[in-house]
Amino acid sequence: MKRIGLAILATTLGLCLAAQVWAGAPTDQARQYTDQVLKVLRDPALNEAERRTAVRKVAGEVFDLSETAKRALGRHWQARTAAEREEFTRLFADFLENSYLSKVSLYSGERVNYVSESIDGDYAIVGARILRKGGTEIPVDARLLRRGDRWYIYDISIEGISMVNNYRSQFNTIIQKSSYEQLVQRLRATREVSLNDR
Repeated sequence: MKRIGLAILATTLGLCLAAQVWAGAPTDQARQYTDQVLKVLRDPALNEAERRTAVRKVAGEVFDLSETAKRALGRHWQARTAAEREEFTRLFADFLENSYLSKVSLYSGERVNYVSESIDGDYAIVGARILRKGGTEIPVDARLLRRGDRWYIYDISIEGISMVNNYRSQFNTIIQKSSYEQLVQRLRATREVSLNDR
């Protein structure tokens, strides 16, 4: 259970590894946005709801949610209408927020060190290590896509496990066993529960 919590925390921080990054400088800009999130998480004047709102704002500038949703749905994306794609992207974004951003209270002083950067055309990977107080390191890679002169995250890998691949496998299983409509119903139900819990 503790490992799951660490993974969620790493993803919460990882959401801000890079954002609206100007071409040619993914890691430099990544530091700026990570510092912005860490400042929010360390601010004793903010309560949990305020922290979550502030982190959500930064994350909204970081992720290409349409690309993330498209990749998570995988081969089933092509069969969807424009309206279905829009709805799925919105539901998936809510799902990610409720799964990760709601866990900002797990932050307990972790730091982020950047260890690598690679750029291949319109794609980049920024590698980092989340450093826990006890000295444990959690490797996190942010995969980015350049749109115009900006970079956006579309996937996060924690200890080599891709968030997008993980969800793609789960979503594909649901669709294969039942239907795309069943997947959407589950995402809607999850959204309703989270709205009621707020």
